[in-house]
Amino acid sequence: MNLQSPMTDIKGIGQKTEQLFQKMGVYTVGDILLHFPRTYIRYPKAEPIDEITSFSEEKHGVFAKVSSTPVVKSTRSMQITLLSIGSSGHKIELVWYRMPYIKNTLKTGQYYVFYGKVIPKNGHYVMEQPVVYSPEAYQQIEECFQPVYALTAGITNNLMQKTMRQVLDAEVLLPDPLPGNIRQQYELCEYNYAMKQIHFPDSMDTLIDARKRLVFDEFFQFILVMRWQKEEKQRALSSFVLKDASFVNGLLDKLPYELTDAQKKVLRELTENMQGPYAMQRLIQGDVGSGKTIIAFLVMAWCAHNGYQSAIMAPTEVLARQHFDSFQKLCRDFGLSYPVILLTGSMTAREKKEAYRGLCEQPDALIVGTHALIQEKAVYSNLALVITDEQHRFGVRQRDTLAEKGKTPHTIVMSATPIPRTLAIILYGDMDISVIDEVPARRLPIKNCVVNTAYRPKACQFIADQVHAGHQAYIICPLVEESEGMEAENVKDYAAFVRSQLPEDITVGILHGRMKNDKKNQVMEAFAEGKLQVLVSTTVVEVGVNVPNATVMMIENANRFGLAQLHQLRGRVGRGDAQSYCIMINTSDTKTAKKRLEILNNSNDGFHIASEDLKLRGPGDFFGIRQSGELAFDLADIYQDASVLQDASEAVTQLLMEDPGLLKEEHGLLKIKMKEYQRDHLDKMTL
Repeated sequence: MNLQSPMTDIKGIGQKTEQLFQKMGVYTVGDILLHFPRTYIRYPKAEPIDEITSFSEEKHGVFAKVSSTPVVKSTRSMQITLLSIGSSGHKIELVWYRMPYIKNTLKTGQYYVFYGKVIPKNGHYVMEQPVVYSPEAYQQIEECFQPVYALTAGITNNLMQKTMRQVLDAEVLLPDPLPGNIRQQYELCEYNYAMKQIHFPDSMDTLIDARKRLVFDEFFQFILVMRWQKEEKQRALSSFVLKDASFVNGLLDKLPYELTDAQKKVLRELTENMQGPYAMQRLIQGDVGSGKTIIAFLVMAWCAHNGYQSAIMAPTEVLARQHFDSFQKLCRDFGLSYPVILLTGSMTAREKKEAYRGLCEQPDALIVGTHALIQEKAVYSNLALVITDEQHRFGVRQRDTLAEKGKTPHTIVMSATPIPRTLAIILYGDMDISVIDEVPARRLPIKNCVVNTAYRPKACQFIADQVHAGHQAYIICPLVEESEGMEAENVKDYAAFVRSQLPEDITVGILHGRMKNDKKNQVMEAFAEGKLQVLVSTTVVEVGVNVPNATVMMIENANRFGLAQLHQLRGRVGRGDAQSYCIMINTSDTKTAKKRLEILNNSNDGFHIASEDLKLRGPGDFFGIRQSGELAFDLADIYQDASVLQDASEAVTQLLMEDPGLLKEEHGLLKIKMKEYQRDHLDKMTL
C-alpha cells in the first residue's frame, strides 16, 4: 500500500464503499490521510451514579447497574424505551426514541456506562438517546480524543475511524515537505507524527502540536504560491488607460446622498491607479454595509465612458440579479445609455446566447454575472476591468480566470471580511489594499443582545411583532440536520419549532447548503420579494442577498461560530432605514464563550471585532468554534492561527532571501510544483 494506492487496497473497502468515499473527494490512500477530523469527542471519566452531585451542560459517562427491565411504550409516531437507573436521590431516567431493541440489549443485574447529556425535565433528570457501553469498552476510550469526520450517506464515523487506523498502522510514510532548518527554527514536529496525532491524538498537547505543524504547512505553501504568482504578474503594463476622471465626479453630484470620506478616498485610489501605466491589482476591504457596490458601479460606468467593458462576478444568482437591477436603475437615474448585460447559469439557452452576443458586440457594456462569466463560451471584446464581489466565495483560480478573459485588465477584489491589515498584507501580498472603514451615516446601528436558551420564546414573540410591523427575520442554525457527535440546533427541526411558536399567518422558509442551486435561488428570491417573512437557514445566507426589509437576525448556538462569521451574518440586517436587531443565543456556560460574544454585543465595527478576536484565541480554541468560513484552508483559520500565519510568512521570506532565484524560470521543477499546487489547492481554495 502506498499514497497512490486506490481505496480498495484497504481491507474491508469494496467497490461500492470506494464510490461512497469518492463522493467525499477521497480517491486514494493519500487522500484519506488528508481528510482531517472536523472536531473531536473527549469521553469523560465514568462516574458512579450515586456519587454524582450535579450535572454540567457537557456530556457525562454514568456508571450504573440495571435493576429493572426497560419499558417500551408505543405512541402514534414512534416507540419510546424508558429505564430508570440509580437509587433514591440519584435517579436518572434514560429515554431512547425508535430503539425498542434496547430492551433486549440491557441485562438486569449488569453494570453499564451510559454516555450522553443529562438535563433537568419535569422535576427529575433525563438522559435522552444515551449511548450504551460495557465498562470495559468505555474504559478503552475514556479520556481519549475520538475524531469526528465530515461524512456522506453510507459512510459512518466508525468506518472512517477504522479505515484511518488501518492506513496509519500500515506506516505509509509521507515525505516531509518542509526544509529541516525551518522545522527546527519554528519548533515544528515531524510530518508523519503530526498526521497520526491529528487523527488520533494522545493528548491535548500532542493535538495542538500536530495541528500547528499542519497549519504551518498550509500557510507556507499558500504564501509561496502567492509570491510566485506575484513574480509572474510583476507590474504588467496596462492595456486600458482610463481618462477623464471628471466624469466620475459628475456622477457623484447626481447621487441622492453623499459618499463617506472612506468611500471618497477609495474611489480616488482607484481612479489614480486606472489612469496610470500599470494594470491595477487592488483589494477593497469594506465592512458589511459600507457601500462597496456603488464604488464598483462608478468605476464600471467610467470604463463604459472610455469605451471599455467591465465585469462584476457575484457569488450567487440572487445577488447577481440584484446588482443587474440596481445597475440598470442607476444608469436610468444618471441618464446613461450604456448597456447592462446579465449572465448566470440558470438562464435559458436563448438568454445566454443573447448575452454572449452582447459580450462580443457591445464594447462599452457593464457586465454582471456569476461564475458563468468565466465559462468557455463567454468571450469578451474589450474587457478593461474585472471585479469579484464577496470574493471569499470564489476560488483563487476562478478569480484569475475572469481576469484572463481580458488583455491585462484592471482587477478589483471586494471583500466584506474584516481581516486585520497585518494579516491582509500577507494573504494578499500581490495586491494593493484599500479600506472602507466607515458606514453611511443614514444607517442606524444594529441593536445586539446575547441571551441564553430560556429567551427563545420571547425571541419568537419579538420576531412575530417585527413581522406584523411589516418586517422580516433570519434565524441561523449551524447544522442542516442532527449529526453524529453534534448537539447544535438543526435547520429542519428548528424550523418546525419556529412554526409552532409563530402565528399561522407568518410564512417560514428553509434554506441550507445541501439544496440544489435553483431551489436555493427560489427560496432567496421569495424572501427578497417578501413572500416569506421568516427564513430559517444555515450560514449560506452569510453572503448572497440584500433584503433591506429584514430587521431581525437571530443566531442559534452563536458560541459555535467565529466572531468574524457572526459579524458577517449580522450584516444581513441593518440594510434599510428601520431599526434592526441581532439576537445571539449562547448555549455554552463557559466564561470564554461569554467573553467572546460580549465583544460582538458591544461593537458593530468588523475591524475592531476581528482585532479583539485575535487577542482571545488560544491554542485549544478549535474545539466548539467553527472555522471562520471566509478563507477555506483545510485546517488553518486566519484568526485563530494568526501567529502561525506570520511565522510561515517569515519562513517564506527567509527561504527566498537564501535563494533569490527560487521562483525564477530556471527552477523548472519548482515551477511545476507551484502549478500542481495551484491546480490541486487554489482551484478549490476560497480567498
